[in-house]
Amino acid sequence: MENPCTTEKAKRDYVLLRQALDHNDQKAYAELMKLYRDSIYFILMKIVKNSDDAEDLTLETFGKAFKYLDKYSPQYAFSTWLFRIAVNNSIDFIRHKNNSPQCVDNESLNMEQEQLIEHSQAETTRTPEEHIMDKQRVEMLRCAVSQLPDKYRKVVELRYYEELSYEEIAERLNISLSNVKIQLLRAKNMLSQLMVNVRYTI
Repeated sequence: MENPCTTEKAKRDYVLLRQALDHNDQKAYAELMKLYRDSIYFILMKIVKNSDDAEDLTLETFGKAFKYLDKYSPQYAFSTWLFRIAVNNSIDFIRHKNNSPQCVDNESLNMEQEQLIEHSQAETTRTPEEHIMDKQRVEMLRCAVSQLPDKYRKVVELRYYEELSYEEIAERLNISLSNVKIQLLRAKNMLSQLMVNVRYTI
């Protein structure tokens, strides 16, 4: 394993990898897990949409990664290699759960995976200040959502908190598909105005 040392993050990861491999340093393993656990959980949660399954798959991902750490090639970012293991693991899980490969739309899933991997990798390079700002923004947005009239608040929560499709929302609320789209559009406009009123933009 040659040291690529292309970025500060790569240097950091490589040092930890060497400590783990050469000295079986448990603290190095723990640090690698700490660095990437949340991002791995995030990508798995987006795919399997169940917190318990995502948690189990997160642990399995690190288990596999650490078991085959000597197979990792540093010409790729460690985070990318780790995310690939997570994604492949989740595909196997979904196929096994549904007991049919046909239950997985591979093309759509692959496109979503690429976007999630890019997002998760970006998350690992963000500064603490950026994370704090994002957290504050989410809190303000949730506060704005809570101020919406009930019918608009509910459709926003179902779409963005529970991540239901338009069709699922229509069925849940017993309204037409066009009504779902109209209510979401109106809710977004209301949220934009609410956020502007507190000097914050969506």
